[in-house]
Amino acid sequence: MTKIKFGTDGWRAIIAKEYTVDNVIRVAEGTALWMQKHNYNKVVIGHDCRFAGQLFAETATRVFGAYNIRVNLAKGFVSTPMVSLGVVKTKSDLGVVITASHNPPSYNGFKLKSAFGGPTIPSDIAAVENMIPEAVKTDLPELSDMFDQGLLNYIDLENIYIDHVRANFDLDVIKNADFKVAYDAMYGAGQRAMARILPNAVLLHCEDNPSFMGQAPEPIHRNLGELSDLIKQSPDIHLGIANDGDADRIGMYDEDGNFVDSHHILLLLLLYMYKYKSLNGKVVITFSVTDKMKRLAEQFGLECEVTKIGFKYIAEIMTKEDVLVGGEESGGLAVKGHIPERDGIWIGLLILEFMAKTGKSVKALIQDVYDLVGPFAFDRDDLHIKEEQKQSIIAACKANAYQSFGEYPIQKTETIDGFKFYLNENEWIMIRPSGTEPVLRVYAQAPSAERVRTILDAARDTVLGVEV
Repeated sequence: MTKIKFGTDGWRAIIAKEYTVDNVIRVAEGTALWMQKHNYNKVVIGHDCRFAGQLFAETATRVFGAYNIRVNLAKGFVSTPMVSLGVVKTKSDLGVVITASHNPPSYNGFKLKSAFGGPTIPSDIAAVENMIPEAVKTDLPELSDMFDQGLLNYIDLENIYIDHVRANFDLDVIKNADFKVAYDAMYGAGQRAMARILPNAVLLHCEDNPSFMGQAPEPIHRNLGELSDLIKQSPDIHLGIANDGDADRIGMYDEDGNFVDSHHILLLLLLYMYKYKSLNGKVVITFSVTDKMKRLAEQFGLECEVTKIGFKYIAEIMTKEDVLVGGEESGGLAVKGHIPERDGIWIGLLILEFMAKTGKSVKALIQDVYDLVGPFAFDRDDLHIKEEQKQSIIAACKANAYQSFGEYPIQKTETIDGFKFYLNENEWIMIRPSGTEPVLRVYAQAPSAERVRTILDAARDTVLGVEV
């Protein structure tokens, strides 16, 4: 049987290749055995908009039923944060989300969510992995029998989530503000909720389409050209929001149709939460996030911790310490006052609230940030290369084979998770293999977008030309 390994954020595999009903049964049984070992007996299960999501969610449900574990099964597709919140609201022991998040449409996945409403900690995930059986369990109960026995309850996680949003945001202030919003669901699980929360928004790709029109539902600029063009052609639209396939990540555009990356959103959140909402707490960021966050936290007198890549590391800290803002480069962001979970809808509403209460555009608010920490740009290349070449590049990084990238000499290197090469105080290149996809990621920060592009090109040419 296939050896199943959880990556940075859950198990993901290609549908009908490794991601099959049989393998979902195995993963669900490993999870059920782990729950049984800890005397856990209640789980929330949901799926996003991907192909056969309902089939896989119901399959997992039947496995848990075989172990007399009670299941709260979501009605229809839901976002990952809806499942996480549902775990908290129903006082369940675990959450399972059938999703491959931002991966291409050929993938599906299996995420685990802890009782605190965020990603399951790495040690527990490792324990689940070790309990996944080789054989496929066949004696599974029918859903109807589980329902009759009180082991299955159908739950409306979307309504629970929207009620939670209404209790924490003044949606009338946002609705009555003098700006218009465009929302791109990328055919993902945020489509219904955002249409209900922001009924006046201009909606894109808010239809149920498991193929995602052949594009990975990752909210980065190269995937959001239609949203950018819409804003550029519509002077009355002042903000663009996009979510990924399971709506736990966010992409954003200003009133000129320019992409606002996660680094800038994190800085905006820190400014809003500390300066305008008068809240305090620790700042936690992953290794690939801009060092400008450290600089702003220092100005505010706040502690800043850098973790490995993966929101699960941030979530674990959020359960133990008072964290004000936490986030990662890939669009997973979290704040104090909500569950310790990435939530693209929640973060979008916070930025809208910031705009509504200050009367400023995102562009103006970003300038406020620049006034504090200086301007910068960021970008990332995903190199789809053969595995042996990827391993050769990583070996070169480990061996300190790179002294410069083109004309840019390396001043110092950090290796918390991957390799971050500092060219000077404001410019760096980072190289790291993806934990969820067969790609090598190359990141760069510099004072301007043009400079970033030049540095990325130099990095690409250097690493692809090195033999180890």
